[in-house]
Amino acid sequence: MLDTGDGNFIYFELRGNLMGVPILLVHGGPGSGSPKGTPRSFDPEHYLIILFDQRGCGRSTPNASDPSVDMGLNTTRHLLDDMEQLRKHLRIEKWLIFGGSWGSGLSIEYAERFPECLMGLVVASVWFMSRSEIDWLYRGGVAQLFPEEWEEFRNGVLPQERTADIVADYASMIASPEASVRARAAIHWTSWEDAVLSLEPNGKPTPYSDKPTDALVTFVRICSRFALHNAWREDGSLVRNAQSLKAVPGSIIHGRLDLSCPLKNAWDLARAWPNANLVIVDDAGHKGSPNMNQALRDAFALLP
Repeated sequence: MLDTGDGNFIYFELRGNLMGVPILLVHGGPGSGSPKGTPRSFDPEHYLIILFDQRGCGRSTPNASDPSVDMGLNTTRHLLDDMEQLRKHLRIEKWLIFGGSWGSGLSIEYAERFPECLMGLVVASVWFMSRSEIDWLYRGGVAQLFPEEWEEFRNGVLPQERTADIVADYASMIASPEASVRARAAIHWTSWEDAVLSLEPNGKPTPYSDKPTDALVTFVRICSRFALHNAWREDGSLVRNAQSLKAVPGSIIHGRLDLSCPLKNAWDLARAWPNANLVIVDDAGHKGSPNMNQALRDAFALLP
């Protein structure tokens, strides 16, 4: 556990070769927690694999499923500071970073802030959590393809509780002191996330909702809060600042079939990041595919 000094403790693991090339895995969500075990995409004989649970989720404490937890201490800036504190704690001068989905945007922002600490960067299923992306995913954009499931998502908010912003409504519900209200919000939100991915040919059918209720509440409480604030980022800032990555080699891997995180952001980032290699995987969506896994392995083969 890494003591951040503000009451939060960040869970982390070291796997693989303790003398190997250090690589930090930045999980998605926000609020999903890191995967269990050693990811198969990374050779444990070559890498020192560092996994961590972002504050408030997974095995980090306190957990956001507790409605009394102060969410004012959980912002993008806090997560970036935690990553840098972890690097210093482990006495690592430079590391590789891999981030997927929400973890891609967080990894990019970290790299733009600390480029001197990067040996390389690989991101997949790029998501910046910008206003346009949040509108697409949660405020009716992609709902045009899933009208029945969208109606279920909207009906998760009782008529008397609805406002003009469904994201704000869910953020309010998931912070309720009543466990039944939190559970209802978590189930409806994650069921909608699954519906958006339901047309993909690969991956688990219910990657979001197939978890214990407490884990769902954690995810939705963190995710809805970050979505409401657009991750505390100015729209377009990650692309505008990508010139700071000119000394950082890396790859961008994105599935063409990804409806939750459309390809446009990956395309724009690749045009702005001087040393990036963009790989578009035609048979993959947000849940990936065997070809996407191979593209990731190929991307890391190009790095130290």
